Amino acid sequence: MIFTRDELLAHYPRADGPVLRANFIASADGAVAVDGVSAGLQGPGDKEIFDHLRTICDALIVAAGTVRAERYDALRLTASDRAWRLAAGLPEFPLMVIVSGSLDLDPEQLIFADAPVRPIVLTHRAAPADAPVRAVAEVIAVGDTEVDLAAGVRLLHGRGATRLLCEGGPGLFGALIAADLVDELCLTVAPLLAGGAAGRIAHGPPTPPRRMSLRHALTRQDMLFLRYARN
Repeated sequence: MIFTRDELLAHYPRADGPVLRANFIASADGAVAVDGVSAGLQGPGDKEIFDHLRTICDALIVAAGTVRAERYDALRLTASDRAWRLAAGLPEFPLMVIVSGSLDLDPEQLIFADAPVRPIVLTHRAAPADAPVRAVAEVIAVGDTEVDLAAGVRLLHGRGATRLLCEGGPGLFGALIAADLVDELCLTVAPLLAGGAAGRIAHGPPTPPRRMSLRHALTRQDMLFLRYARN
């Protein structure tokens, strides 16, 4: 059994106003990856939600380390998803936004080489001026020696991208939490005990706990799909 578009829109709506939504998957014992990547955690229903959240966002934000580790392709959507966006009055494709302090990115990776829309890379003013990625992306400095995520979010809002989706990694998610920028968490729990040394979905500086409300809990063949939103 799969989720229909109407079911997905009911449970994961496009927000009425600005929102930063994070989407993560973890094992039942909290591991964020198997053998270093999230693919080993995926199961029935997960990809449909993953694709839906991309379809309804204005911009997808991801850390450079995740781009490299997960070998990100270009942010392309199916024909039906593109048609839905156009019918909803949205651009055909969301923006692809990568956060990188070092600009250590391969311009030949498909996320750049096959991009339907020129990606944005958020960096800082001390980043290498001769990084090859500057030739294939719009590189924007926000911050002097580290990326100022709040400034990056404001910049995206100024460009009309107000429904933001973060797919990781844990360092970026932890930094967004520390900056108090996260409004929603969509968490898939895989029915696995992964063990090992895999980390949790967020890590970063200590920060006061933030209370969230559970908006729904869905299941598909032992996969658990949770959506939390700020009170």
